[in-house]
Amino acid sequence: MTFVLASASPRRLELLAQVGLAPSRVLPADIDETPHRAELPAAYAVRMAREKCLQVSRRCREDRVLAADTAVAAGRRILGKPGDAAEARRCLRLLSGRRHRVIGAVALAIPAAAVPGSAAPPDKIAVRVVQSAVTFKRLHADEIDRYIESGEWRDKAGAYAIQGMAAIFVRRLSGSYSNVVGLPLFETWALLEGAG
Repeated sequence: MTFVLASASPRRLELLAQVGLAPSRVLPADIDETPHRAELPAAYAVRMAREKCLQVSRRCREDRVLAADTAVAAGRRILGKPGDAAEARRCLRLLSGRRHRVIGAVALAIPAAAVPGSAAPPDKIAVRVVQSAVTFKRLHADEIDRYIESGEWRDKAGAYAIQGMAAIFVRRLSGSYSNVVGLPLFETWALLEGAG
C-alpha cells in the first residue's frame, strides 16, 4: 500500500509504523485550522481532514493521499492546540473530573487512475469518523502545574497526550485508544486496504 501522508505529526508516523505502514512521502498540508462559527466538533474534524487531503492531493495527482484530524470536544466546544501555558491550564481545568470526546477523522484521496474502470473524478475522497470517550479524574492544581511544567501539552489538541504523562489522568476510555493518540488505526487500515 503506497500513499502520501498529509501530516507533520510524529505521532501519526509512529502509529502507522506500529502496524507496518510507511508513507512513500510526507507532505504536510498548510491550511487554516480555525473552526467556523458554531461549527460542531465532528463536522470540524471531517472538514479539516478533507481539506488537508484535498490540498496535498492537488500536488500529488497520481498518489493516494492520507490525511487526518483529531478534535477534542468538551460538549460542543472544540479544544484545539493551546497557544501558551495559560491556555493549556484552562483546557486541563475544563477537562478535570469530566468526560470528553476525541473525534478522529481520516481521509483518503484516491486518484481516478488507481480505480480500474472508474469514471470517478480525481480527488475522490473517502472519509471515516471515529469517536472515543475519555473521562479524566479530578485534577489537583499541583498535578496540572506539573503537567504544564513538563511541556508535554505543546502541539496537542486538548492540551494532553494520553500516551505520555497524562495517562495517569484517565479514569476511563471507551473506544479507540489510537484515535486519542492521533490516528484511528482500524479505520485507517480499512481505508487503505479498501483502496487496494
